[in-house]
Order: sequence, then structure tokens, then C-alpha cells
Amino acid sequence: MWKGIMPAVTTKFTEDLALDPKEMERCYALMMEAGCHGLVACGTLGEGNMLSQDERIEVLKLCKAATGKKPALLTISEPGEREACALAKKAAKAGADGLMVVPSPIYHTNPSETVATLRAIAAAGDLPVMIYSNRVGYRVDVTPEIMEELANDARFVAIKESSDDIRRTTEIFNRLGSRYDVLTGVDNLAFEALTAGAVGWVAGLVLAFPHETVAIYELIQQKRYDEALQIYRWFRPLLDLDVSTYLVQQIKLAEVLAIQSNDRVRRPRLPLEGEHRARVERVVRTAIASRPEIPAL
Repeated sequence: MWKGIMPAVTTKFTEDLALDPKEMERCYALMMEAGCHGLVACGTLGEGNMLSQDERIEVLKLCKAATGKKPALLTISEPGEREACALAKKAAKAGADGLMVVPSPIYHTNPSETVATLRAIAAAGDLPVMIYSNRVGYRVDVTPEIMEELANDARFVAIKESSDDIRRTTEIFNRLGSRYDVLTGVDNLAFEALTAGAVGWVAGLVLAFPHETVAIYELIQQKRYDEALQIYRWFRPLLDLDVSTYLVQQIKLAEVLAIQSNDRVRRPRLPLEGEHRARVERVVRTAIASRPEIPAL
């Protein structure tokens, strides 16, 4: 159902940290013009947990306006099942094409609790669901065994595989065959995952470098692995910025330098400063100065 490059978009703010719809419209349009295959709103990178539910629905609608016939998903990442189900219902009413669902980020559920909560959210929204499996960031491991238990509900259609272990992709296929679309959610494992059978990439640095990200995916689909790998190796220092406690600030700073956006964030986050900021700027500026030529696709 969902394939290709699906940016996990950032949420843009005005100087007083209200939502900035015009800047989001501009940035999201850049993604679609570059050939991305959908958008995912209000995840970790989108600062979803710093937004009210009404704000998240507003961001979703901006994504849907940008994607047109392509999918726009809303991330559900609430501490409690009741709140998650309420947001899932709002997303369905607002026209979401699907949900990306994170197990509770506060209470770290055991396997039976994880299954029950995911089933409840899927039923509440009655939309296709991408399960976000990120044991590093959220300390809940949605294992292949859990995926198999959920497989009898057709609403669960995809996995965002972010365990940080590339072996997990093959383990999912070996256990479940083609039951789920598997998308990678770790930027600096994307080439490895896509060549191991993942059908898509929920991407972060795509927000600053959309053409290069799309090119890697399309070249791999065409089995032009050497060309894809050449771009990926150039991209790798940038992709490492996604795997950090500071991924939001780092990727927003990359957007500042690459697409002339801003790096405003909701507190308690603050924009990068000092040597940390200088280091990220060096990485991004070096990449811009050595940007590879994208071959005809």
C-alpha cells in the first residue's frame, strides 16, 4: 500500500512559536515536487508530542493538501490509549489516508499491552496503520512475534522498522513473508534496508535534500546499485544527523542551510548553539559544496 520516500515532515513555527502554515505549505510542496511518495505528519521529527491534538490535525490537513492523491499519514503517539483513540478518530474525520502508530511513549507496555493498545487505536480510526517499531527511541519493541499476532487485522498494513538492527528487516520477511509493507525509519541504514527488501523509507534528511533521497530510492528500484551507493556514501554524514537525541534541531538546521527555512522548535527543545551548532553547520555546508550530480532516472 505504501512505498517509496515518505518524509517525516517537520512542523514549522512563527517567531512566537505558533504554527506557520505558509512555511509548511512551501516546504511540503518541495518534497512533492522532488518526487516523494507521501508525507507523514507529527512524528518525533514533527514534534508531535509538543502539539495539541487540534494543531496536529491542522498539520495533517496541510500535508494532505500537498500530497493530493498520494498518502498523508498522521502519527499517533499518545501516553494513554483513550487519548490515542480520540486522535485516531479525529484523523479519520480530517481525511488522513492512514496512521503511523507508536506504542505509549511514557508507559512502556509489555507485549500483551502493546497488542491490545495497537488493536484499539486501529479500530478507533478504522484506517490503514503503519506500526512504528522503535525500541531505541520508545523502549517498546514491536517484535516480529507481535506483528504476527496482529496480522489477522487487515488494518495493519505496514511496519516502520526502526530497531537499529538491519537484521530485523530480514527477520520480518522470514517470519511473515509479504504480509506487511516494510519501510525503514533509520536514515543511515536506508541503503542497507532497501537492498534487503524494504519497500520504502520514512525519511528525515529528505527535508533538506529531497532530490538526492528520491534518487537513491529510484536507483535501487532500477537495480542501479552502484549509482545509488555513490550518492548514499556522500549522504551518509548528513544521514547520521537523524540518529541523535537532537535530530529535530539538527535536521531543522539542515533545512535552514539547504532550503532557507528556519530552525524554530517548541520548548523544552532549544535551537542548537555553540560548537554543536558549528559542527552540524560544517557537515551540512560540506555536503552542499560537494553535492553529487543526480543521474537520469
